[in-house]
Amino acid sequence: MPTLTMEFPESVFSAIQADPQEFSRQMLIAAAVKWYELGRISQNKGAEIAGLSRAQFIDALSQSQVSPLQITPDSLDQELADAG
Repeated sequence: MPTLTMEFPESVFSAIQADPQEFSRQMLIAAAVKWYELGRISQNKGAEIAGLSRAQFIDALSQSQVSPLQITPDSLDQELADAG
């Protein structure tokens, strides 16, 4: 598995009240949630990136006020038109 190394000032960890390991975990979850929100990844891929089960990832989406449904008004209109 590839390893990514990033450097942060010490003050970052105290600002979010987390040690470096917890900061890293939270950063992975935040990135996965944002990429999911932007429609760039699926729930399964988001869960994989975040190191969570799919159910835990859906909980993380909810905590971040991101809908677990990736559907736009246009695609919903099209699905309803196709069903009718």
